Amino acid sequence: MFTLALAQMAGINTEDTREAVVGRMLAMFEKAAAGGADLVVFPELTLTTFFPRTYREDVSTADEYYETAMPNPAVQPLFDFAKEHEVGFSFGYAELTEDGHRFNTQILVDKTGEIVGKYRKIHLPGHLEHIPDAPYQHLEKSYFEVGDLGFGVFDFHGVEVGMLICNDRRWPEAYRTLALQDVDVIVIGFNTPDQSPGGDEQPHLAMFHHLLSCQAGAYQSSAWVGTVAKCGYEDGHHMIGGTAIIAPTGEIVSRVFDEKDSVILSDIDLTLGDFYKNGTFRYEIHRRPETYGLLTERTGRGEPLPVEF
Repeated sequence: MFTLALAQMAGINTEDTREAVVGRMLAMFEKAAAGGADLVVFPELTLTTFFPRTYREDVSTADEYYETAMPNPAVQPLFDFAKEHEVGFSFGYAELTEDGHRFNTQILVDKTGEIVGKYRKIHLPGHLEHIPDAPYQHLEKSYFEVGDLGFGVFDFHGVEVGMLICNDRRWPEAYRTLALQDVDVIVIGFNTPDQSPGGDEQPHLAMFHHLLSCQAGAYQSSAWVGTVAKCGYEDGHHMIGGTAIIAPTGEIVSRVFDEKDSVILSDIDLTLGDFYKNGTFRYEIHRRPETYGLLTERTGRGEPLPVEF
């Protein structure tokens, strides 16, 4: 048995310091550890407000939101807690590398306080150019580069863990790549507005599509999915909750319904996915990759392929 904990966070405003945010994280870390957690997962961009909603002509003026080292003094208490209490954790942050590259990043830290996995977000949503009339921006394509580490699966004390970030959860290719590496648990941090800027989609669909994507991903991957939100009002803008632990059956086994700092835990049976891995989704006998070439040959939609019959 493996105990997974998700630590949902309410909004983080521009004026909130790293130290204040880490204090909130530690309070939830302690609660999860007291409940017997093996791994505690925090959201995307845990340490700051979702700054890509604000336009800046020069992205370097936002350097204060990026971490240039990990760990660093502000977050070191999290690593110390992990080592002392033998509880692992994962969280997302904005990364600025020594050679000037910017990524939306998530790390996996084991029970000794060591980083054992890193993922950089690949499916960056939103737009690249400023939209002057929008109530807010979604400029991840401006603030971040496409992740360059691929979809990794990492050994966490005998459990195979993969990471996705926010918009990645909407793309079946991401789950499938992890599933082909026999992933056990997929953890996903997200910051999702209830409506995209410039769109007229019904607000309730944000939650529906979030859960639909994660439940389908869990089932089709025969893996557990833990998806955790930074949510509520942040700098005057609203983001959805929907923090949930989802079984390989696609069923939600635990969920947060508020938009506060909240912790949920579930004892998960890592063998539950075996029924699907050895049946419906027994990839080695059912998949036909020789027919899937179009998936990598095309990025966008195009003309139907000719079929001879």
